[in-house]
Amino acid sequence: MSSTITHAPKGLEGIVATTSSICYIDGEQGVLAYRGIDIHELADHSNFEETCYLLWNGKLPTNDELGKLKVQLASERKLDPAIISLLRNAPRQALPMDVLRTAVSALSFYDPEEKNNDHQANVNKAIRLTSQIAMIVAAYDRIRKGLEVVAPDPKLSHAANFLLMLTGKQPSSTAEKALDIALILHADHELNASTFAARVTAATLSDMHSAVTSAIGALKGPLHGGANEAVFRILESVDKSGSDPVDYIKGMLAQKKKVPGFGHRVYHTEDPRATHLRKMSQDLGQASGQIKWFQISQKIEKFVNADKKLNANVDFYSASTYHTLGIDVDLFTPIFAVSRVSGWTAHVIEQLDDNRLIRPRADYVGPAYPQHWTPPSQR
Repeated sequence: MSSTITHAPKGLEGIVATTSSICYIDGEQGVLAYRGIDIHELADHSNFEETCYLLWNGKLPTNDELGKLKVQLASERKLDPAIISLLRNAPRQALPMDVLRTAVSALSFYDPEEKNNDHQANVNKAIRLTSQIAMIVAAYDRIRKGLEVVAPDPKLSHAANFLLMLTGKQPSSTAEKALDIALILHADHELNASTFAARVTAATLSDMHSAVTSAIGALKGPLHGGANEAVFRILESVDKSGSDPVDYIKGMLAQKKKVPGFGHRVYHTEDPRATHLRKMSQDLGQASGQIKWFQISQKIEKFVNADKKLNANVDFYSASTYHTLGIDVDLFTPIFAVSRVSGWTAHVIEQLDDNRLIRPRADYVGPAYPQHWTPPSQR
């Protein structure tokens, strides 16, 4: 082996792969910040549109800049009829994540700047993709249920539009605010698997749509985007069986099963996103009369924290939050993409603004060199 190759740990844990000015994480202190602004400040005071502007442009917008972005997002809430036809022709049993991945790839055919990879074109694509991905997720869910696609309302926020397009009803202010905060919390998280996949694709000088399609493919995996689905399956099983939540989890642990929604490779304290999602789950539960999902979650969290010294992560309380918003469990991961597209595209823009091909090496552990080819008769 060449002495110039650094032997990386499995999964590249702890390896710094690039420089970035987008997302700051301090796992020891439980800090997550976008462009240096703490996630708690953004969740308390910002909105998703403003957070998108911050991620894409590196600063908070003025009132005029934010107003312009909202107008742009509204004007891009449209899908070519061919994309709607694609959604209608997808098998009804197709997973929403698979449909989303395919539809995003197809969006490039109809993007007016598809062949342009400069900075402003990529910002424009980021705006389009953010509007269009939300529309695709909502439209496909209605199509597969035999319902009419709902047109967006240009007067509503991104979060309110998504709920409108999904349910056909204008959401309550509580529901709108809850989803808006959830979108902020999920918008970016440094070099997670899907973001790294997007940057690797972009680094080949491929296009924005290809990079986001790569990201969606990575997000689909249960070790990345699917954990909140697994969390809700547990909550649902506890509720249907009438089991005590703690006894149910003890049974899982006795069978050596992992309890999803706990622990994080980066954070050694509470995931700062979980802090907000816990409160959102409680508030939504109380407002909707479905407090049981929060109560089951809280009992599980207290037990796992005491017994295994593990903290809830972003996925744990997002499960009960999304369910209380009336969102089907197989849409939990697509909704992650509805938010994370803002971060993916910010990273693609940053990568292409100062690009170098991402081409790591592998630590070879196969048969010692040299081995030799032998004829079939001698094998």
